[in-house]
Amino acid sequence: MAASPAINLDFSRYSVILVVIIFVCYINSLQCGFVFDDLSAIIDNQDLRPHVPLSNLFWNDFWGTPMNKEDSHKSYRPLCVLTFRLNYALTALNPMSYHLVNIILHAVVSVLLMRVCCLFLHRFTALLAAVLFALHPIHTEAVTGVVGRAESLSACFFLAALLVYAKASKHPSRTNWWFLLLTLLFVVAAMLSKEQGITVVGVCCVYEIVIAQKITPQNILKDFANICKGKISFPAWLRTSVLRGTFLVGSTLFLLLARIKIMGAELPVFTKFDNPASVSYTPCRQLTFNYLLAVNQWLLLCPSWLCCDWTMGTVPLVQSFLDIRNLSTLIFYIVLFKFVAFALTKQGPRARAIIMSLTLLILPFVPASNLFFPVGFVVAERVLYTPSMGFCILVALGFELLIQHTNKTLKMVLWGLMVFLLTVHGLKTIIRNFDWESEYILFKSAVKVNQRNAKLFNNIGHALEKTSNWSEALEYFTFAAKVQPDDIGAHINVGRTYQHLNMSKEAEKAFQTAIDLFPPVIQGKSYTARVAPSHLNAFLNLASLISKNESRLKEAEKLYKSAITMRADYVKAYMSRGEVLVRLGRLEEAKEQYRIALHYEQSDADIYYNIGVVNLEQKNLLEANTFFEQALRLNPDHQQTLFNSALLLQDLGNPVYRPEAMRRLLHLLELKPNDAKAYYCLAILAADNKEFIKAKNWFQEAIRVS
Repeated sequence: MAASPAINLDFSRYSVILVVIIFVCYINSLQCGFVFDDLSAIIDNQDLRPHVPLSNLFWNDFWGTPMNKEDSHKSYRPLCVLTFRLNYALTALNPMSYHLVNIILHAVVSVLLMRVCCLFLHRFTALLAAVLFALHPIHTEAVTGVVGRAESLSACFFLAALLVYAKASKHPSRTNWWFLLLTLLFVVAAMLSKEQGITVVGVCCVYEIVIAQKITPQNILKDFANICKGKISFPAWLRTSVLRGTFLVGSTLFLLLARIKIMGAELPVFTKFDNPASVSYTPCRQLTFNYLLAVNQWLLLCPSWLCCDWTMGTVPLVQSFLDIRNLSTLIFYIVLFKFVAFALTKQGPRARAIIMSLTLLILPFVPASNLFFPVGFVVAERVLYTPSMGFCILVALGFELLIQHTNKTLKMVLWGLMVFLLTVHGLKTIIRNFDWESEYILFKSAVKVNQRNAKLFNNIGHALEKTSNWSEALEYFTFAAKVQPDDIGAHINVGRTYQHLNMSKEAEKAFQTAIDLFPPVIQGKSYTARVAPSHLNAFLNLASLISKNESRLKEAEKLYKSAITMRADYVKAYMSRGEVLVRLGRLEEAKEQYRIALHYEQSDADIYYNIGVVNLEQKNLLEANTFFEQALRLNPDHQQTLFNSALLLQDLGNPVYRPEAMRRLLHLLELKPNDAKAYYCLAILAADNKEFIKAKNWFQEAIRVS
């Protein structure tokens, strides 16, 4: 097919068409902000900040959590995080630049896909497949959601690896080793952008057999039979293919071992709400996971009901063989079998193209399929980004086949339908982009199509919290708790909102409801149940609430101890317990709590600050200063440390320390311009230096902003 293009237009002109189409459909995404997972990956991720060592990217996960920690997501994507860091270096937290990079990457991937398709399709069919891919509404999450960059960046290297491998295997009987080494380099880059990128090795192996060597199943069976009969030796294509395949597969195994070592040979810990089927019984688990394959395929076929989150109760479990949804699973496997059977029993360019499209559809999806190991979601639209390439190629192939075997009138009808499909997809993409403008709009759009996911109602509540709309937020949190009564997080949200509404009794009741959902602690036995750190906030929030009453401080301390019993590495509990112990006057015990916290978390400036404060209380000024200095090394913008360390330097009474104290206060004012206390302290320092005019000005500023 590729040797004689149906319509021989210049490839660069096709590329321009693709790029223009993509920018028209995604230009409105430039006005979107950071939403949903963007907050954790961009705003809260310290690995993007210039003061954090670049090497941290290679030791932390996608969200900035060290890979060796239990609460790490184990998603290792340092190249993607590096692009975020470059964005941050150029424009800080301006979301437009992040969205622009995502659009550019999607355009690059679409052009590369067209180039790959030209290896085994007519050029115009390749263009159609690329346009279908570029416009498919399922990609809005991967393109308009900033964290979706992991998908497009990985896909970019994925396709580059396949293109370079095509050059390495251009001659069936000899190998271009430079291109083969470059293929491996792109494989590594694809994997370091997102884990599923490594599946391109499998695609390259299929390409080797089907396209490079043009071997059919019939050829393989015939050669195998002849070898068994001793009629011929191993064919030349086999020796070359095995050599190239061994190099790629061997290198891949090494990469997988390195990846396993980095994640500590442990799978990430997910809650039952992330993926309910993963903790279900047999055959419910198997029936549900297989049904989800049909659900994913339906999203590619009919992307009309899109949702940013498919966890919790979004897809009810398939609990019986009598469930009508099993029919969808059966149809999915029948259609898949038909395609595979056709591809393996037929010969010629079309059969080879179908094999390649099925390979691109299936292999990149395997890591997210739940079939071999559980993942932290039920369905995720963005993980369909790379697999959808194979789907779009199948659609383009089907359209080509119909066009070739119909009369002129029917051809016009088919073209009209295809133009209509592309137009609808383009409009759907443009409209869907608006949903990603803000968190509130995004989650409101989600609950229109999904009423069974408590997480969505919780997230609407969180969005309302940010605007201090506590009453309406409470309605959504309460509804979330009704949708999923055993969701600890929902009850925590209810309690926290009651606190903001100054309804302490109701808040305490909600926190206690959340605590009652935990497996009980048995006296004298270690706590074996795995608990999500965020759920332990029930103990911290209740303790914080009752600790406002001085007579209940000991009760609060017991709650912190309970949280520590459930998770010995729960740093927040040690920190909070330390604060209560300070209020109880048990300073040495408080310091011990902070030291334990420091054992588990050496890079938290708050811990060093708190130890410094305890030392101040104990009049250990020099030791306090040491801990303040360490806090500022970790976080130069730590406001409390800037202020208190400046006061400490002032209290030391040595004029040598005054310039540094003033520098810290001035830096604090850059971060917090209306801090009257900072102006007042600056005035005192200026007066100590006999700079009375400056002192007067600082005093006036303190009065102005107070």
